[in-house]
Amino acid sequence: MISDITIGQYFPGNSPIHKMDARVKIVLTFAVIITIFLCRNFASLALVTFSIFGFVALSKIKIKTVLKGIKPLIFIIAVTAFINLFYGTGEPVAEFWIFKITKNGIMNAVFLAVRIISLVVASSLLTYTTTPTALTYAIERLLKPLTYLKVDVHTFAMTMTIALRFIPTLVEEVEKITAAQKSRGADMESGNLIKRVKALVPVLIPLFVSSFRRANELAYAMECRCYRGGEGRTKMKQLKMKTGDYFSIFVVVLMIAGVILLNIFIGKI
Repeated sequence: MISDITIGQYFPGNSPIHKMDARVKIVLTFAVIITIFLCRNFASLALVTFSIFGFVALSKIKIKTVLKGIKPLIFIIAVTAFINLFYGTGEPVAEFWIFKITKNGIMNAVFLAVRIISLVVASSLLTYTTTPTALTYAIERLLKPLTYLKVDVHTFAMTMTIALRFIPTLVEEVEKITAAQKSRGADMESGNLIKRVKALVPVLIPLFVSSFRRANELAYAMECRCYRGGEGRTKMKQLKMKTGDYFSIFVVVLMIAGVILLNIFIGKI
């Protein structure tokens, strides 16, 4: 299950989404996420979901890879949807003890599950198609106005990018440590919840040690390359918006307008 975590990974490609300005991708990703929360009915949510998977198709990222990133969250999605089954209004479809399941509750559960999946896919697509360097430059440029408030934007952007890119590395490290502990006879899959939590201790401690070691090695590597922060640094590749960027903005604006209209004419589920 841990190996299915794909967020933070970059998949090289030559698709229109890969070629987009990283600043535009970040802004549009936030716009899409906000729009998902604005959806009030299945029609508007379907519009956003199809738009997101349309961008996935343009990115040429395999749908299997995208769905693989959702797999670790299936339990959370299922529990959240299950809880919402009992918060519906109207005549009960099924009833037992003090609990009742209504048609509205079922619709709410499905709606919430699709919403969470759309959020994960939209967020993941940003890192799938953007290199760490481009992501750092883009965050730095977008937050540039904060430099007037004496905020070290470059360090902030670099820290965020490194943290994001370390996720796949830490996942791989967890797999190695878990395999090593199992080979020594550690039982991590049986017993009650308390025993399973205790069984994680031999994994967490080496993971923390490894994380600090990697951070120290990264700091030394940056010092050896004479890294001294963002002051006075130039960019080998300048970020410039192209036709594809303007077209993507136009598509997202149309999507947002469509969601607003569908919310007005159809209303809430």
